[in-house]
Amino acid sequence: MTYIPVLILLLVGFVIGSAILLLSALLGPGVPNQRKNMPFECGVPSIGGAHRRVSVRFYLVAILFLLFDVEAIFFFPWAVVYRKYLSINAFILVEMVIFTAILLVGYIYVLRKGALEWE
Repeated sequence: MTYIPVLILLLVGFVIGSAILLLSALLGPGVPNQRKNMPFECGVPSIGGAHRRVSVRFYLVAILFLLFDVEAIFFFPWAVVYRKYLSINAFILVEMVIFTAILLVGYIYVLRKGALEWE
């Protein structure tokens, strides 16, 4: 019974999203012309299709960014708790030094492997 507002919100979102997609498909222009095929903002004509192979290094850098970004999120709760519990500050500090050292070892490993070098 308490989930009814959530279900209603999901239903309304689905209906609005579907309506927008349907209206844009029905009312939007679907005939390509020279003006529509012109380069947008960058000024460089596109070469080839949009479905081309992307270097694996791009995905590797993206995954590494996500990995280190998510691990860096753990610093915020540590900073909040560190001042609150003065009696165990040394333990908390040692734990974060160990965590940071593990991150540093991973970062050095990635640098040594050359994963962040673009050729």
